Formats: sequence, structure tokens, C-alpha cells
Amino acid sequence: QVQLVESGGGLVQAGGSLRLSCAASGRTFSSFAMGWFRQAPGKEREVVAAISWSGGNTYYTDFVKGRFTISRDNAKNTVYLEMNMLKPEDTAVYYCAAKFGQTMSPLTTRYNYWGSGTQVTISS
Repeated sequence: QVQLVESGGGLVQAGGSLRLSCAASGRTFSSFAMGWFRQAPGKEREVVAAISWSGGNTYYTDFVKGRFTISRDNAKNTVYLEMNMLKPEDTAVYYCAAKFGQTMSPLTTRYNYWGSGTQVTISS
């Protein structure tokens, strides 16, 4: 079992920055690929970024490329999402998720454990 707890969400103005953290406990953190997803009201949950178990491979969806950075610190059992140049359309609940195995995936169905989410609101 893996427990995931997100933090770092909040309300910022457009153009601002936030850094989300996801602390993991339970099974060996480095055994899992990790992902960040988001869900806006009335929309399906969608991938934002993903990272392999080692941190050597990353994936970003098109609408965050060049603005967001995913990273992980296996010694601290934590994955991060640095978000810059935020836009109102980035407003959503952001979730982190853990996937068995080394390789990352952009598919929500491949992830085995989910946090409860943190709200990110961007004002125009």
C-alpha cells in the first residue's frame, strides 16, 4: 500500500508560480513511476506530467510544456511539480499518482495509487 499526500496548491494570479509536492509513504517509493494529473469542474481527469522511477525520463502534455517541470527526490519520497507562467485554464484539482514499475505512463488507468488532490486556482 502507498499513501500519497499532495500540498502546495493555492490561489495565484495569472503569470505566477506554484510548486506542488507529493509525499509518499508505505512501499518503496523508488519502485514506482509517478504522475501528476488534474481535473477541472465538469471535465475528465487528465495527465499533466509523469516521471520514471529514476527520474531519468519525463513526459509532459502539450499544454504545459515549457511551463511545468516534474521532478522527484527518492531519498525524500517526494515528487514535485513546478508550475510557472500559470494561466486561468490551469485551474483544477491536481492529483499525484503512483504506478507500479519503472516506466511512466500518461494514462490514468495505469496508476495504482492516488492522492486526494490539492486545489490550484489561477485568477485572471
